[in-house]
Parts: sequence; structure tokens; C-alpha cells
Amino acid sequence: MARKILGKNETLSFEVFPPKKDGEFEAAFSVIDKLGELNPDFISVTYGAGGSRSKKTIEIAAYIQNTLNIDAIAHMTCVGCKKEQLLEVYDSLRAANVSHVLALRGDRPKDMTDEQYEARDFAHASDMMKFLKENTDIHFGGACYPEKHYECFSMETDLNNLKLKQEAGAEFLISQLFFDNDYFYSFRERAEKKGIDLPIAAGIMPITTPRQIGTTVSLSGSSIPKELADIIAKYGDNADDIKKAGTDYAVRQIMDLKANGVEHIHIYCMNRPKTTSEIVNAVRGK
Repeated sequence: MARKILGKNETLSFEVFPPKKDGEFEAAFSVIDKLGELNPDFISVTYGAGGSRSKKTIEIAAYIQNTLNIDAIAHMTCVGCKKEQLLEVYDSLRAANVSHVLALRGDRPKDMTDEQYEARDFAHASDMMKFLKENTDIHFGGACYPEKHYECFSMETDLNNLKLKQEAGAEFLISQLFFDNDYFYSFRERAEKKGIDLPIAAGIMPITTPRQIGTTVSLSGSSIPKELADIIAKYGDNADDIKKAGTDYAVRQIMDLKANGVEHIHIYCMNRPKTTSEIVNAVRGK
């Protein structure tokens, strides 16, 4: 069970994403095999807005769960999903022996009209969680945001929303990526005061190309501390140097988290097993 996994003294886990094209599946499974050799406690699998890639997510998650014998957590988004569709996804997950999901609102699909958006079945992830709790036996966790969700008015409001996820039955939390550990420590303290007692995995993404700043990082709303900005400015023109410096930054970030009592680390590995291996081996002292 995911709650039990995150209840261990320490856990290390990864996030992967399905390939965009069917012809890339063989390479994707090779990547996952290599990540599996690092013995993570679980691997989460993303999918697109509105569940547009849910079948591929389930296929990847089933491979992780049943072939690699590593616990899989499939992402499940609700922004463009009707209740009936959600139950169909649940049935597919159950048939694939995948019993854990990360329940997310998800990003609004580009082709979703304002009328469709306003009439959606689930306005928030916590609404989907209530539905899952009442209508399925699946285990689910939620996302949390050390710097607050970018759409949220304040951290206090965001924490209140997080409390709703706990009350809806969430069993664990995985944080949005962040690059300044002080944000996570402050968030953890405020969450505890709010009565949020779920285990939290800290989300870490190694920056190995400058392009990540303009894509994934900007979409997450995460801030870039001066130390990391200086690294990007200094090494950004050299692919090998930025990869090495970005990997080292992630290792130092994880080591600091562990030294400050953060037991659960979740690496957004961007399907890069070599970089992930370097980080894991450094953290484990190999």
C-alpha cells in the first residue's frame, strides 16, 4: 500500500511519463527497466490533460507493477473527465492490478471550451477524491505545493485546499518540484500546524538542460534561486557542464533534505535513467 510505503523510515521514488508515439514504446520500457534496477520504492506514471493518454499510462503502470514487481502509482486527472469515464479508468487499473493513483485536477485541455470547463463534473482534485472514496476501493494520494499552487490566492488558501484532500481520503502527498529547500521546510511546518499529517514525498527535478527552465519549470510555477540561476548562466552553453552541475545541485538538495528529516524523496527523472542513476548512487554513497 502506498501509505505503508511512505510510512517507511525512508523512501526513494521516481516519476516517468509514457511515450508520445506508439513506436517509442520499446525505448520507454528500456528506460523503465534501467530505472527499476535502482530499486525505487515506487514509480509514478503521468498522463495528459483529460486522461488523453490514460491507456498508455495504465500499460506502463501495469508493466512496473506486474513485470518489475515495483509498486506503481498511476496519475489520474479529472479536469476533462466525466464520472463514467473515471470509473472506466478505475476498472482498467483494477484489471491491470494497479491499486494506487495520484489524483490530480490536471491542466485544462487546449480544445476544452469555456462552457465545457464550467460544466465539468469535478472542479477540484478533492472533489474527485470524494468520488473515488465513495465509489471505488482504490488507494489515492494528492499533490501539494511548497510555493503554493500558481492559481491559488495565498498559501493559507492552498493549505486549506490541501486539508480538504486529506479529509477526502488522500493517503499520501507528493510535492510539486522545488529548488529552494527553505520553501519546503516552511510548507511542512505550516501544514503540520494546519493538522495535515499525511506522509509527504519531496519532489526533486535535476536541471540538465537550460530548456527545462522555459518549459517544465515555468509551468510548475517554481522559483529559481540565485545559486541555480548562476549555474545555468555559467554552464548553460555547454551541455556536459550543465548536466553535471545540475545533477550535483539535485544531489546537494536531496542531501540537505535528508539531513533535515525529510524521509521521502520523489525524483522527477524526465525518463533519464543515467542522470537518475548518478543522483541515486551519490545519495546512497556508492
